[in-house]
Amino acid sequence: MLLRKDLSPEIAPCGVSCKPTTQSAIFNFQSLLTVILLLICTCAYIRSLAPSLLDKNKTGLLGIFWKCARIGERKSPYVAVCCVVMAFSILFVQ
Repeated sequence: MLLRKDLSPEIAPCGVSCKPTTQSAIFNFQSLLTVILLLICTCAYIRSLAPSLLDKNKTGLLGIFWKCARIGERKSPYVAVCCVVMAFSILFVQ
C-alpha cells in the first residue's frame, strides 16, 4: 500500500474535505435577489395564464405566490427595470 506524503491542505487527516464550498442563494445577496426576482416574474406569468390557480390561495404558505404575482402585476415597470439591471450585472460585472 502506497502512502501519500504530500497531503494537500484541502484534505484533513480523517479524509474529510476542508475546502470551501460555494455559497447557496440564501447567503449570497445577489443570488437571493435573483431568486426573488425570478419568483415574482414566474408568479406573474402563471397568473396571467391561469388566474384561478393563484387566486384561490390568498392566505397561508401558498399565499406567498399570490403576493408575488400581485407585486409583478402592479410594479411591472420596476420589476422590468430590475430584470434588466440584474441581467446586465450577471453578464458584464461578474
